[in-house]
Amino acid sequence: MQGKTVLITGGARRVGAAICRRLHLAGANLMLHYRTSAGEARLLQAELNHIRPDSVALIQADLLDIAKLPAVVEQTVQTYGQLDALVNNASSFFQTPIGDITAANWNDLLGTNLQAPLFLAQAAAPALKRAQGAIVNITDIHAERPLKNFVVYSIAKAGLMGLTRSLARELAPEVRVNCVLPTSTDTNLLRSIPGADEDWVAARYARNAENLPLKRLGTGDDVAAAIAFLSSLDAAFITGVALPVDGGRSAGGA
Repeated sequence: MQGKTVLITGGARRVGAAICRRLHLAGANLMLHYRTSAGEARLLQAELNHIRPDSVALIQADLLDIAKLPAVVEQTVQTYGQLDALVNNASSFFQTPIGDITAANWNDLLGTNLQAPLFLAQAAAPALKRAQGAIVNITDIHAERPLKNFVVYSIAKAGLMGLTRSLARELAPEVRVNCVLPTSTDTNLLRSIPGADEDWVAARYARNAENLPLKRLGTGDDVAAAIAFLSSLDAAFITGVALPVDGGRSAGGA
């Protein structure tokens, strides 16, 4: 990734920050997108620019405002002169049990998890084609195994997996498009589930780990390593792939 430029959505926190650190370590310049996490974004930018000056720039945007997404791509190209990879990491995640689903829930979850990746990919396609670049989407193991009470989130992630395969055909041969399917990580959003106190989170964490063949949950670094691989020329003959990063869950874990 030396000298490459990567646009990462939702890059300020959790898995997004791990992706930023991993790709930066590999030599990439980063356009780090955030929506509300300005403080975390600036701290991460300062950390990485201290290692390599002027290698990380920030851009704030609400990804639900699709009219402004081309400007995110344009600013990336203006800042670094090119765009070699797009990582669609930003995601909304909250419960939507049947009976309680609203149009606002649908618009938020489908908007961040499916609509924004589509329109960002469309805006980025010309620059990515010039660079013979890559798109990596972050979907979820629940795209294939829906999570109870997270109906709309599960639908959105399944749609993102379908979008990945469609874009792999539409943008070939210049642009490779793949996705990763993480399962529970130690940086996940368990604590955002209503009623999730620390005892419940700890018990759920331990149960999830025990159910995996590798007997541990993944980390943000595990996900970031897969994304770094798919973004790089090491994966030059890989496109349209949905890569589980799940500790063996898809091979038969519970």
